[in-house]
Amino acid sequence: MEYFKQSKLMFWSVWLLVIATLIYMSTKIDFVFQPITTFVSTLFTPILVAGFLYYLLNPLINLLERIKIQRKYGIIIILVLFLALLVFLGISVMPTLIKQIGQLVASIPSLMESLEGFSKDIVQHPLLANFNLEESMNKLDLSIGNIANSVFSGITNSVGSIFGAVANATIVVFTAPLILFYMFKDGQHFRPAVAKFFPKEYRGQMIELLGQMNNTIASYISGQALVCLLVGTFTFIGYLIIGMPYALLLGIIAGVTNIIPYVGPYLGLAPAVIIGLTISPMKALLVVVVVLVVQQIDGNFISPNVIGKTLAIHPLTIIVILLVAGNLAGLLGMILGVPFYAVTKTIVIYLRDMYNIKKKHQKLRFEKK
Repeated sequence: MEYFKQSKLMFWSVWLLVIATLIYMSTKIDFVFQPITTFVSTLFTPILVAGFLYYLLNPLINLLERIKIQRKYGIIIILVLFLALLVFLGISVMPTLIKQIGQLVASIPSLMESLEGFSKDIVQHPLLANFNLEESMNKLDLSIGNIANSVFSGITNSVGSIFGAVANATIVVFTAPLILFYMFKDGQHFRPAVAKFFPKEYRGQMIELLGQMNNTIASYISGQALVCLLVGTFTFIGYLIIGMPYALLLGIIAGVTNIIPYVGPYLGLAPAVIIGLTISPMKALLVVVVVLVVQQIDGNFISPNVIGKTLAIHPLTIIVILLVAGNLAGLLGMILGVPFYAVTKTIVIYLRDMYNIKKKHQKLRFEKK
């Protein structure tokens, strides 16, 4: 027993074994946890949306507070302005966006034919004279008819999912604004309320740690939102300059996908290059040039000044996070993986610093004795 207490390896091995056993047993009695899982999954999206908007708009409310406007009035002003912005975008941008989406969907068969013709032109090159395109497409089963059948069968099979998505969207639309309002109203009371669950001697440290976590999340979300907006706008302008069709839709895609570090720009570039190839290889090349120019502007001017070195995460670490988080939770994991890691890193660094300070104080107290 004494050996068990002194051996850290044995101690943590037993604890890990106990935790693994509890997790395994939990998977065998999922009917007990299913109501909890359903409850959490139902509230996850509204809380996520409300949290994103909170960190996006809260700096503006704090700014109004600094110019002597009461917080409750500041909340009303910002929410009214944000709602007015949404209405303006819905009136001015949404019709064009919906029109471009409809045109793109209607032109998919012709785009596929153009891509097929483009690929045939490529394989007719002398260097690829021995390559049989039709035989390769038959082997891969990539004919337009089969692709269309797969798409339509997928749409038919997902009708129930569409209704479920509409129901979830309705829940989000009605619950997220309510959650957001109370986040604005009572957000400053969150840290003291959480600190009350800890012993008195640690409450000050807990409030400080929660403040650092809050600053990390706020810096990342507000910075990334502004960067995505600027990247999407510049990409849209660039596509207009080169005469790219569906410029607004492709610009929005580029801005939204830019939230994923490193991988995002390539995801946003792919549909634009495919559409560009259906027009001409030169048009696809111009698309690549536009995206490269925008990414250079982003990497050298926008992101360093907007986000700066707030997260201080090594690029290789970000790539590993994207791979692991994407494998675990798909696209959502790739979006949330980096900020989750940043918050975890903030907690670990703070606890390490507190431990070192405490250890130093104990050493000084021992030397005085």
